[in-house]
Amino acid sequence: MTRRRAVKLAAVVVALVGVGIFFSLGAGRPADPSLLPVGGAPRTPVEGFGQTGFRIEGAGAAALRCALLAETPQQQARGLMGQRDLSGYDGMIFDFNQDYNGQFYMLDTPLPLSIAWFDGAGRFVSATDMAPCLDQPGCPLYSALAPYRYALEVPQGGLPPLGVGPGSRLVVVPACT
Repeated sequence: MTRRRAVKLAAVVVALVGVGIFFSLGAGRPADPSLLPVGGAPRTPVEGFGQTGFRIEGAGAAALRCALLAETPQQQARGLMGQRDLSGYDGMIFDFNQDYNGQFYMLDTPLPLSIAWFDGAGRFVSATDMAPCLDQPGCPLYSALAPYRYALEVPQGGLPPLGVGPGSRLVVVPACT
């Protein structure tokens, strides 16, 4: 075998190995990388809660996200109490099934949160930041500026990166992948 032929053969082998590695590493990812949990961490189910998909429309591309779902009064009262993180989810959605004007509180919730409220059509109502209130009486109450149907809680400061703000719209979809 000539030196030129050996170099060509080595180049072909290296190219084939590179293509194989490329496909094997990419095969474990979803076709749409926006479906990966924030930070790429796997989602861990949180006992007592379901999950739902959502996207925020109105500020560029609306990537599909995944949130914990609080839809019963018991789930809504518990919220993220005791959670130190979101277990790989992008947030928690509270679905009240009708217009609602109740207040939120942070009793026994160690994770600083931001909350946004949306009306029955998914239109942004208002938002605020909420501070932890651990094992103490007299926790502050947080209210929307108008009746709402949905509330979205995310780690504090996480609303702007999702595109949440005036003019945005929350679209809840039945499932996330």
